[in-house]
Parts: sequence; structure tokens; C-alpha cells
Amino acid sequence: MIQENISLKPYNTFGIDAVAKGLATFSNLEQLEEVLKEAEKRNYKSQLVLGGGSNILLTGDFNGLVLKNEIDGIEVVAEDADFIYVKGGAGEVWHHFVLHCLEKGYAGIENLSLIPGNIGASPMQNIGAYGVEIKDVFHQLEAYHIGDKAIQLFNTADCRFGYRESVFKNIYKGQYIILSVIYKLLKKPRFNTSYGAIQQELDNMGVKDLSIQAISQAVINIRSSKLPDWKLVGNAGSFFKNPTVDNNVAQKLKETFPKMVSFPFENGKTKLAAGWLIEQCGWKGYRKGDAGCYDKQALVLVNYGHATGAEIYAISEQIIQSVNEKFGVTLEREVNII
Repeated sequence: MIQENISLKPYNTFGIDAVAKGLATFSNLEQLEEVLKEAEKRNYKSQLVLGGGSNILLTGDFNGLVLKNEIDGIEVVAEDADFIYVKGGAGEVWHHFVLHCLEKGYAGIENLSLIPGNIGASPMQNIGAYGVEIKDVFHQLEAYHIGDKAIQLFNTADCRFGYRESVFKNIYKGQYIILSVIYKLLKKPRFNTSYGAIQQELDNMGVKDLSIQAISQAVINIRSSKLPDWKLVGNAGSFFKNPTVDNNVAQKLKETFPKMVSFPFENGKTKLAAGWLIEQCGWKGYRKGDAGCYDKQALVLVNYGHATGAEIYAISEQIIQSVNEKFGVTLEREVNII
């Protein structure tokens, strides 16, 4: 059941060749509990739950047990006049889930097309793109508490969603394993085309009658043009969060850097485009050995083949330092460092 000394290269989109002391897969609760019992007997001190492995950077070997979540299944669990409630197993591939919902005409996640990873990571990270975040469509999740050996339900308030944040990334980190997620999707779509280049891409596509399928395709086209396919070039998508600063700080920066890209944010804050800041520091297209900064999008760090996680991490450190020196802004990593 538990395999020992296994390379994690096939299990992370960065393609980092780190070794796990133990690896086990589970596709239901019973299998998970069996694996955890065996792990206890073998005295594994730490666990790492992997879904699609699309938002982690392995900086070295993992001296613990890696649990590969393969719980699948998609089903409608409830509906009312306006919404349809769709449950997905945490091991389902996120983009497959989006395509399934599009096919059925369920609206609300079309802007989140082509995001790599599995359903279980979507609330953990509060994934978002093109003006939509998981918290906008989230209803409830089911999670297993490792210590208590019990299932717990979390609603939106319980998850305390923030920008690429939830309780599962901070106060409850490593304590729960997400089993399934229920999303509250719209029967009648509310189109969101104001963010980024969506409207421009829809115009390029010659779309006359707007639909969730058209928006999804526009997002897929934009993402494909800017982001490398992880199967060809190892990456984890956006490596850094877009930083937020007070409005007065943003105004001063604008005076010094008139072309700075920024967006209004909540509570007297302004969100800055991390990619623009990184590019101004000369990192776009940078490469050292097989580690680098993607030449089409500075927000993406890449593994061109045999880079180590430590080499990619070192570049991220240098980027954070140079952006801080030039703009006085501190970037935060979106990717989980292991």
C-alpha cells in the first residue's frame, strides 16, 4: 500500500525530481484511513497531500508520506430556482470539471478554465482568474481531520477565504485532507468579460452571441498564449501573488513609474501586477542552467529540464529582493514551498 523511496517527478508540474520516503494513493475514505493506520505503524512523522501537484515547489527530498488524492466523481446534489449545486471529488482534474459543467450549461466557473490542478486544491488556494475566485461559487466542502479521524463540513465563512488564501493554507495547514467540494453554480449565466483581455479575445474570435462556452474558449486562448504547457516546460503557473498596497503608496509609485499596471482593490488598497514589476527588474526571459523566468510571462518561473527546486527557489529569492529594491514592494509566493 505504501511504496518507499519514490521519485515525485511525475507528480508535480514543475517536474522536480525529489524523492519521497513513502507514497500512497487513495480513492475513497476507507483507503485513506487504511493508509493513515499503516503510516502510524511505520512511524511516519509528516504527511503531504498531493492532488495535481500544480502549486508546489519541492526544494528537496520529502522525508515523510506523500498521499496522492484520487477521489473522483461529479454529481448534482441539489438545486433551487437559481442555482445548481454540483459536488466533485477532490481528486478530479479541475479543468475536466469545468468542461463537464460547461457541457451541462452550469455557469460561474467558465473564467477559471484551464487552471491546472485538482478540485481539492481549488478552495485551499481560493484559485482565481479573470475576475472570478472560488469563493464566488463555493458552497461547502468535506474534509477529514487527520488527528481526530473524523469528517468535518466547512462552509464559506469557515474557510476564511482571502486572496489565494484559506484556513487550509495557514491555521489548519497539514491538519485536514479535503475529500469533496460542492459548488453553487448559476442556471442563468452572469457574464464576466471585464477583466484582462477577455473582451478583446472574444472580438478576435468573432463572437456575436455571448455564452459561457465562448468565454471559456477565450480564457483558454489567452492562457495558452501566455503560459507554458507544464507537460512541455515544468512550471506551476503564477509563482507570485499580485501585491496589494495602500492607495497613497500606489499613487506615489505611479508618479515615479507612470506606466505601472495597477487595479483598484478593496479597503483603500490597490493591487499591482507582479508580472509587470518583475519584468521592469529585467527578469523576463532570464535563465540560469535549466531554471528560469518565462519569456512570455514574467510571473511564471520554469524548469527547462533538470533544474532542482532549490535552484528555482533561489531565483524567486533574487526576484523578491530586486522588486523590493526598485519599488519598495515585497512580493509573496503563491506556490507552496515544500
